[in-house]
Amino acid sequence: MSADPERIDAALASWPRASLAHLPTPLDRLERLSARYPGITLWMKRDDCTGLAMGGNKARQLEFYLGDARAQGCDTVLSTGAVQSNYMRTIAASAAKLGMECHIQLEDRVQNASPDYRESGNVFLDRLFGAHIHHYPVGEDEQGADRAINALAEDLRAAGRRPYVVPLAPVEKPKGALGYVAAAAELLRQWQAMELSPDLVVVGSGSGLTHAGLLTGFRIAGSPVIVLGACVRRDAGQQATRILEHCRKLERMLGVGVCVAGEDVRVSDRALAPGYGKASDAVMATIADVARLEGILLDPVYSAKAVSTALQCLDLGEYADCDDIVLVHTGGTPALFAYREEILSSAPFNL
Repeated sequence: MSADPERIDAALASWPRASLAHLPTPLDRLERLSARYPGITLWMKRDDCTGLAMGGNKARQLEFYLGDARAQGCDTVLSTGAVQSNYMRTIAASAAKLGMECHIQLEDRVQNASPDYRESGNVFLDRLFGAHIHHYPVGEDEQGADRAINALAEDLRAAGRRPYVVPLAPVEKPKGALGYVAAAAELLRQWQAMELSPDLVVVGSGSGLTHAGLLTGFRIAGSPVIVLGACVRRDAGQQATRILEHCRKLERMLGVGVCVAGEDVRVSDRALAPGYGKASDAVMATIADVARLEGILLDPVYSAKAVSTALQCLDLGEYADCDDIVLVHTGGTPALFAYREEILSSAPFNL
């Protein structure tokens, strides 16, 4: 049975959605990078081209969170993320677009960060979009960060606002993942129009909403395509558990029954070291290669780790039987400016 994206459309039909992203995003063939791997064609799903606030995957996720917020009559949105969070930048822009007040809480996940990291890139854009910025001193305490932002929401509610909190920690209804359930339908339609049958999709896996949403969407539609998540924040064992939990919640939310098998959840932490918000020489080399071969900018936190993971797998002979591989560019371009010193001083750029 061929994959049917209309099954995804039907499953999502009852969920409120705000229009934030420019969709569909392009699916580009990477001609020069593919030449390194005879018999394999690499494609890039350009979610850096979603339009809002310099693009990125978070616009898709926020369409469902803020659709829910508007359906509830909320006038203020709050959330938590890292200092250079693409999510916080996009939520600030989304709030501005929808006429909502925005409060973002930035956590310290990256130690000994440079002044550029703390003030440039996404932080600069957060301020331009008019977000109220708060700080949380711990970088690996999702529950504590959510408690702090919910306390702020209560203060705003007492002051007469109608707040809506976009959670950081896993919750029973991960509405943001619905954006990538929908993206699976978009990709299937692009593949059908281009007469493609990709064997593998590779995506950065952090919160897990993008990864789990894609995987669940493909399985709802009946597509067996492999989805490989490149770990950016936690190791493969922890991340696999997180992804499967998200998938189970999505199945319940959408009323589709169990469609994702445990063996469907594939993760790799090859490009994770030296940790969240930091990049190895291999990841820096990937940024250089994709910029100089394809004219595409990857950020060192998410997309470069996804592409580096895919290339390392291919260099080791893994997935050699694949004909077409799709690399998901989840955006993050503003973070390049926050990592300027680290990138330019790294071996691939120190020419």
